[in-house]
Amino acid sequence: MAAADPIERLLSALDPEQRQVAETLRGPVRVLAGAGTGKTRAITHRIAHGVHSGLYAPTEVLAVTFTTRAAGELRQRLRQLGAPGVQARTFHSAALRQLRYFWPHAYGTELPELTESKLGMLAAACRTLGVRSEQAQLRDLASEVEWAKVSNVRPESYAGIAEARGRGVDGLTPIDVARAFAAYEDVKREQGRMDMEDVLLLTAGLLDADERVAAQVRRQYKWFVVDEFQDVSPLQSALLDLWLGGRDELCVVGDPAQTIYSFAGADATYLRDFPKRYEGTTSIELVRNYRSTPQVVEQANKLLAGTPSAGVELRSQQPAGSAVRYAGEPDEVAEARSVADRIARLHRAGTPYGEMAVLFRINAQSETFEDALTDRGIPYVVRGAARFFERREVREAVTRLRGAARSGEADGLPWVKVVRDVLGGMGWTSEPPTARGQARDRWESLQALVDQAEDFATERGVEGSVSTFVEDLDRRAAEQHAPTADGVTLATFHAAKGLEWDAVFCCGVQDGTVPITYASQEGAPAGAVEEERRLLYVGMTRARKELMVSWAAARNPGQAPRRQASRFLVPLLPASQQPQAARGRTKVARCRDCLQPLATAAEKKRGRCAHHPTRYDEELFDRLKAWRLETAREAGEDGKPLPAYVVFTDATLELIAEQKPTTITALGKVNGVGPNKIEKYGTDVLRLVSEKP
Repeated sequence: MAAADPIERLLSALDPEQRQVAETLRGPVRVLAGAGTGKTRAITHRIAHGVHSGLYAPTEVLAVTFTTRAAGELRQRLRQLGAPGVQARTFHSAALRQLRYFWPHAYGTELPELTESKLGMLAAACRTLGVRSEQAQLRDLASEVEWAKVSNVRPESYAGIAEARGRGVDGLTPIDVARAFAAYEDVKREQGRMDMEDVLLLTAGLLDADERVAAQVRRQYKWFVVDEFQDVSPLQSALLDLWLGGRDELCVVGDPAQTIYSFAGADATYLRDFPKRYEGTTSIELVRNYRSTPQVVEQANKLLAGTPSAGVELRSQQPAGSAVRYAGEPDEVAEARSVADRIARLHRAGTPYGEMAVLFRINAQSETFEDALTDRGIPYVVRGAARFFERREVREAVTRLRGAARSGEADGLPWVKVVRDVLGGMGWTSEPPTARGQARDRWESLQALVDQAEDFATERGVEGSVSTFVEDLDRRAAEQHAPTADGVTLATFHAAKGLEWDAVFCCGVQDGTVPITYASQEGAPAGAVEEERRLLYVGMTRARKELMVSWAAARNPGQAPRRQASRFLVPLLPASQQPQAARGRTKVARCRDCLQPLATAAEKKRGRCAHHPTRYDEELFDRLKAWRLETAREAGEDGKPLPAYVVFTDATLELIAEQKPTTITALGKVNGVGPNKIEKYGTDVLRLVSEKP
């Protein structure tokens, strides 16, 4: 009889952990769902179970996710499971629906017009301030305004918060960004418009201010499910709190190991700390990976093991497959050719082109792979961005170069210099922007054209010219416009999230690209390097059967091989492929807590990653700093104190405050304390250590 029970039939399709999710109908519930573990299956069966058991009325359930595609998939699956009346929406869609209904009743006015783009109003705001800004900079400014608004950062507090968090817009000071942000809000208000962040802000404000509206919404929705909860922003969390109104009938699903949108305001602490906030939380882990082979899963687990990014440890449910391939190539052209050759072999063996993907860190990297695939007649599609020669800045550059060739302004000059000068007129410089964003992406595209010009000059020698270079660019553009019905996907790691293929190639995995250079720079946001590790993890876990990870020792053929495999690959590579610093007699400096390679000089001196919590005696550290300041003043000349770090660096003082040496011998073992320092300062330091606060 049990087998005939419709609820038992519904639940029998689930594995033990998924079934626990589906059977836990009352909140609060947190589901930590690793990559490929069937989280959508678990939560849709949970909702369907609640509906079929009579506990949930379908119209009283609100399932929230982050993309319209994901919301559509939830609705489709719920219909198939016999729960067609459930609302499955994005945060913005759910909020906008409520706002359109309640705003006229609450305020007696029409809702402001929703704008599709901030760029026009931001341009107007910049003009009122006398700030000159180009399209790429405006797009970066728009992204920064979006981050500020979803993070509940107002214009007047932006500058201080941005500096503390290592944020900004290339070419603008934090104060400039704050002024542009404030002016944008004024322009928007004057035009009677609202942007997508306002949809959430206005809905939250309406629910907070009008108890009748809040009560009506809470009567409508009694059961909440939020997918991808690691991507929730402070603003979305605040709106969710208002929807709940103090209730806890909430199920959240996510994976801290796939947190890759912190730069846009996502905050995984809402997922990690969920049990602290909701007493009596049922926490369930989904660990059975149905997507990838044991070989892929093992390498993905090792990538995160012992790091702050470690989440659930996946267990593959698939048959054994091929070993994960790691390949270092002399340059990016050779890397792209190697990948294209492997794709051709897999296709001949039966893998459709549409079941293969080439993933990389930034869009500008696609051009080399576009070339290599085109040369072999392999169709491809670029996901999340235009093909290289269709990008706005590339089309503009080719047009300008063509004009320079026709005007004769290149006559008598080294033609590669002319290319550099023309691109310099578009804002290209020999050094990249220090920040992430559209300005950086634009620079990468222009830099790719400079590299192509230099390669073309090497091939053609004296026969080269601006005209022949433009003709070569036109030829390449024409060849890359072939139909791509069943094509290999080219995408960034970010654009690949939520997708999967039989064969995946994670490319350009060298230090400086993964992690990207600016993640390791001084002033970068805390945790930026760890986010890069998680980004590679997302890329690797897209693969079902075949995974290849590659890197290039140089950007262009013939250049010195200065690059090394990413530091993230140290736990994964065999000894013969380890980065040079990790081989032979050179010992890799590793964190005392998590054993991961240390990235900066300060980390190496401390012996611990920067993200680990403070372990030193903070009162002792403060006393040591005060003593150091006074000592530096007394040791100075002509009224100018010595720089404090000449006495001891902060890192050394932290180690002293942590280890608390009580003898000269013990003090001499502290990193940064040599014989000269002991002779000058040893007695004073031991006295400070022994003092009671």
